Amino acid sequence: MGAHQKVDRIARNHLERLVPACSFPRKRTILYFEGDKGPDAIKRKSPAKDEPWHYIQPFDNEDVGLIKIIEGHYGLLVDALRRNDDVRAAFEAAWLSHAIVDGLTPAHHYPYEEKLVELRNGEGIETRTTIKTKLLMPGETRRNQLHNNWKMWGPKGLFTTHAAFEWGFATVVLPLRLRTALPQPADIDNFTSQGVGEWFRRQAQEIATLGMYENFYKNGWTPKLARQIRRELAPAIVRSVTLVWYGALMEAKAAGPAQ
Repeated sequence: MGAHQKVDRIARNHLERLVPACSFPRKRTILYFEGDKGPDAIKRKSPAKDEPWHYIQPFDNEDVGLIKIIEGHYGLLVDALRRNDDVRAAFEAAWLSHAIVDGLTPAHHYPYEEKLVELRNGEGIETRTTIKTKLLMPGETRRNQLHNNWKMWGPKGLFTTHAAFEWGFATVVLPLRLRTALPQPADIDNFTSQGVGEWFRRQAQEIATLGMYENFYKNGWTPKLARQIRRELAPAIVRSVTLVWYGALMEAKAAGPAQ
């Protein structure tokens, strides 16, 4: 529904306010690597093969998969900026932003993989090698298979709840301008005083403590939840994307052009 593109546009505007006329890819170039050329497209084109997994348990310090993805894109973005490689920088900026946005979205704090493996009778997500095996839950018996698929696709099912939250988030965010999401000096100081991975985990923890996904599962969409997204979640996500792009740009400038 364009939520990732919306975040990227606003974050790029805010970056320009922080560093006018900066040597950073333009919005159009960044957005080229979203949608059909973004991380989500891999889920359709090659199920379970090299598929980015943007889930995290914020309070589990051993859950570092998404942290490594973010640190990897961040480092490659710094390198591309130093080499003045605008296309590669745009790719890394887009995929870094996508990972940040997903990782700060409450639906991605739910133990999705663990629950999915349960519904697949213990089969790991890497076994979903076709569209059919990705969409259809297995079962030891016909009844067990129907039960698993209902818990996946039925009301309040694993996927339907996840998708409904993200659909609602996109619907709330799309008309917003989010001017208040511009990082302030204190935000920049907080970011630069930590490694990007440590900083991201703390941002995810702050959002997780709000309990938005748990409230959504229990009560569905409510005016209170919509207000939380408008006033807290959406600004925090845009601010975070702006900060990681700003941090990469400043780090590249400090290091100087690549030899």
